[in-house]
Amino acid sequence: MSPTLKQLKYLCAVAQHKHFSKAAASCFVSQSTLSAAIQELELQLDVKIFERNKKAVLITPTGEKLLIQARKILGEVEDLISLAQAHEDPLSSELRLGVIPTIGPFLLPSILSDLRKNYTKLKLYLKEGMSAQLLQELQQGQLDLIILAFPYPLPDMETVSLFEDEFLLCLPPGHPLEKESQVKQQQLRGENLLLLEEGHCLRDHALEACKLDIADADLVYQGTSLHTLVQMVANGLGITLLPAISVNADILGDTHLQLKHFNTENVSREIGMAWRKSDPRREDYLLFAEFIKKQLK
Repeated sequence: MSPTLKQLKYLCAVAQHKHFSKAAASCFVSQSTLSAAIQELELQLDVKIFERNKKAVLITPTGEKLLIQARKILGEVEDLISLAQAHEDPLSSELRLGVIPTIGPFLLPSILSDLRKNYTKLKLYLKEGMSAQLLQELQQGQLDLIILAFPYPLPDMETVSLFEDEFLLCLPPGHPLEKESQVKQQQLRGENLLLLEEGHCLRDHALEACKLDIADADLVYQGTSLHTLVQMVANGLGITLLPAISVNADILGDTHLQLKHFNTENVSREIGMAWRKSDPRREDYLLFAEFIKKQLK
């Protein structure tokens, strides 16, 4: 008997959450239903996929290989559905879009209104999450398209660049660098630099763009959002790096913080879009990318 799509979906959910109860909740089934399906899958394949104990759920080496294939299969099933929709008008069906939190709140509000006006039949579903999570859901066919910052490893995905997002230095009033018309990357060494916590790719992209190692600055705080970092700077706890897209969306509000450009042109991150190479709606996604680019001009 062959594995079912539900079993493969449950396998991916347990691997993602490392917890049977949470995985069951994400699949909208009872834990007993999900556990029975996983046990049946292991019997069918005659392999041990998960190690279970009271503290954790671990995936076995064989389970890791099966997980990769399961994600591909689920993604290809979604591509089959997309193929049936490919004959429809451009951007006229459902589109499940994932966006990382350092882009979504600042990019989407400015384009969604015009997108609805231009493509009235489009049903857009939005999901915000970290890059790793969004990539997993894209591979499994839970998402059609993701917007994130490059570089990021995207195996078996097609990508397109949308725009360059400059990093600006954000300072509290009275900071010594306030007098500089432009700043140099080396001037950040030794500063109390506030960055997002691990898991946010913006952290690594900002350090790379400024040619800094963790040891070059004193990381006094690791924020959970850009809005949090802005408030920490406003309270005199250090300085931070903000992407221009957030500044253009008025993230500073009435804080009276100072912004400085760097004296080089490459202190930025690249924002782009990715989708499965096997997805037949490539032309729709390229059209969506062009729409975003036009809206940002």
